[in-house]
Amino acid sequence: MAILIRNARVLTMDDRDTEHARADILVRGTRIAAIGPALPVPGDEPDLRAIEAEGLLVPGLINGHVHSPGNFLKGALDDTPLEIFMLYQVPPFGEAPPSPRLNYVRTMLGILEMLKLGVTTAHDDAYFVPAPTEEAIDGLMQAYADSGMRAAVALDQPNVVEYEKYPFLSDLLPEGLRRRMAAAPRMSAGDLLALYRHLLDRWHGAGGGRIQAAVSCSAPQRVTVDYLEGLAGLSRGHDLPFNLHVLETKLQRVLGEEKYGKSLVRHVHGLGLLDERMVVTHAVWVDEADMSLMARAGCSVAHNPVCNLKLGSGIMPFRRLRDHGINVCLGSDEAAADDTANMWGVAKAAGLVHKIADPDYRRWPTAAEILWALIRGGARAMRLEGRVGVLAPGYEADLILVDLGALAFTPLNDLRRQLVFCENGSSVLTMVAGRVVAERGRVLTVAEEAIKAEAREILPAYRKELDRAAEAARELMPYYEAMYVRAAARDVGMNRWAGPMWP
Repeated sequence: MAILIRNARVLTMDDRDTEHARADILVRGTRIAAIGPALPVPGDEPDLRAIEAEGLLVPGLINGHVHSPGNFLKGALDDTPLEIFMLYQVPPFGEAPPSPRLNYVRTMLGILEMLKLGVTTAHDDAYFVPAPTEEAIDGLMQAYADSGMRAAVALDQPNVVEYEKYPFLSDLLPEGLRRRMAAAPRMSAGDLLALYRHLLDRWHGAGGGRIQAAVSCSAPQRVTVDYLEGLAGLSRGHDLPFNLHVLETKLQRVLGEEKYGKSLVRHVHGLGLLDERMVVTHAVWVDEADMSLMARAGCSVAHNPVCNLKLGSGIMPFRRLRDHGINVCLGSDEAAADDTANMWGVAKAAGLVHKIADPDYRRWPTAAEILWALIRGGARAMRLEGRVGVLAPGYEADLILVDLGALAFTPLNDLRRQLVFCENGSSVLTMVAGRVVAERGRVLTVAEEAIKAEAREILPAYRKELDRAAEAARELMPYYEAMYVRAAARDVGMNRWAGPMWP
């Protein structure tokens, strides 16, 4: 089937930032076949669908970092620093594994929200509590396959004892709690890599190429070196993006000094693993030496400004990273740390927060830079450059049609500024791989009301797991707070917080 979208304003996002005041786009199969003004109607397409646009066509948004297993946690947790927040999100003593159906339903909740808001691609760094299984992986992946969304999915699974991930914690914990942490289930590098083989064999390239695997070590301090090296081998061998949470918080900066005698970026570099497939997530507390290493290796950075604000992690040095030539993409992170998967909100936050980090207004991010990170930066980080992120013949037909008659664009003064600072995704048509998947506020591929009803049915049992995690967190809280306060007090030679303010 072919689709002809007619009379649209078109922002191609190509290297020349080509814009058409009025043009048509012809889609054949999954790809863009032609683009230009007044394209002839194909005579050999009896099932041709014509869409009168009268709006703006732009490549689909890319969520460069999300954790779908957190989709049941929107609004569920108080705002706390990451290390305390994770007590509730990923309980250190282990819990009962979720059902494959829970993985399907909660993944689909996030997909529904993203597709309705014009997000065509997600980079899902999926964690599993207490550990992944083939059935759990399949439940999550089936949601992406059924929805029509494009996605790359990694298994985010630590495999070291909890207190080894943090500075000072082993000394702060009573012996009984240390023993309980040591007894919590952990998987060997071999067992985890076997699950990656299942992910690759069953799902990599599924959905006509929409679905792909990625790899993740969660963070370098959270895994054994043999597992980290095994993941790097998979990444190189299959050209997969490699997710690492690195220097998200000041405490992680202190951890690097305490455990490795160097930053976590330099630790990964010292292992010979830093390369162009790595997506360094957050990168808030990086210094100039870290940025130089990341730039030389060709790394990307996944910027999650709303999560960084909600958890008080700090303000990422956006301009300095870009000055080093480092590719930056944008992510919503997880529902517990953003409360939505709305990438328009993420873009606006990214466009605003850096203005309080640098008094030199000439170095503030521009709307065009933020828009580029929202689309092209995500494609590059996900190893999809040349396939998505641009409206041009040969590219996958991943695009959105934005209503320029909406209040966000009335009056229309500057297209890019209003996309970043005014648009909220409320009036978009979403196409992925040549298929219209969302239109007029409805996802067309999935029975949304049935999914939401099932989520409500599942929630009471899920809340019992949350209550057990909260009980364990209360027991551990004094020791984690002491660890956090001690790390926060250390001088690490930089500051990434905006305050405190003094009279």
